[in-house]
Amino acid sequence: MKLATYSHGGKQSYGIVVDGGIVDLGKKLGSKYPDLKSLIAGNGFADAKAAGTTPDVKTADVTWLPTIPNPDKILCVGLNYKAHIEETGRKDEEQPVIFGRFASSQCGHLQPLVCPIESDRFDYEGELVAIIGKGGRRIPAKYALQHIAGYSIYNEGSVRDWQRHTHQYTPGKNFQNTGAFGPWMVTSDEIPDPYKLHITTRLNGNVMQDSGTNMMIFDIGAVIEYVSTFAELVPGDVIVTGTPGGVGNARKPPIYMQDGDTAEVEIKGIGTLVNKVVKEKK
Repeated sequence: MKLATYSHGGKQSYGIVVDGGIVDLGKKLGSKYPDLKSLIAGNGFADAKAAGTTPDVKTADVTWLPTIPNPDKILCVGLNYKAHIEETGRKDEEQPVIFGRFASSQCGHLQPLVCPIESDRFDYEGELVAIIGKGGRRIPAKYALQHIAGYSIYNEGSVRDWQRHTHQYTPGKNFQNTGAFGPWMVTSDEIPDPYKLHITTRLNGNVMQDSGTNMMIFDIGAVIEYVSTFAELVPGDVIVTGTPGGVGNARKPPIYMQDGDTAEVEIKGIGTLVNKVVKEKK
């Protein structure tokens, strides 16, 4: 089941993406589950399936929003693929490198990724997302996948010069509309093994990143065990699991996203996240 958040006619809603459109769950289940995060928290997938498969709106008529526009937490993993560590010249870490994003830094599928006026070093990072369905503290890695409601895609756009101002990543990861999230969430029952997925990032049709999720250094279970030790995870939390090698900042010469570019991140079994890049106007 593919679940998405969108706006239509000026009103935010969410629903099931089916052939020909979207089943509007906000309209049908909104009194019980007002948004996708509450559907996940209430384990309302059976109710969602019972809403039928006849679309209420056409996908062409909606504005796609971040899959979870209002997460309690967005936790991102840095340096989680060997090839990416090597291209950055960094050394291996004994524990996952974790940093946070703010919800306001996100945009949806087919919405503009915005390069801020303060920078011309706006980089792409295609990544797999795990969305928490069942919360908890100190979740053992061996049980962690049971806590995932579904999977999605992130283009974790990075403002590299601001990221490198200090050893803290936060400034370069939280400019408004720099992280694309979508186009939807595929429920975990349809992805029995998240370590058998393939990530491809394209810029203007050219392949920039091409890797398998089996190449993660810290797998999703290990990441969830680690982050749930210091923070209680709750339904709807977003875990962005790291990017493979091939980022623009490490290329010689570097390749950054420019005004008018089209960035695509495809993960087989989930879909393709597509965004135009725009330069912020003064």
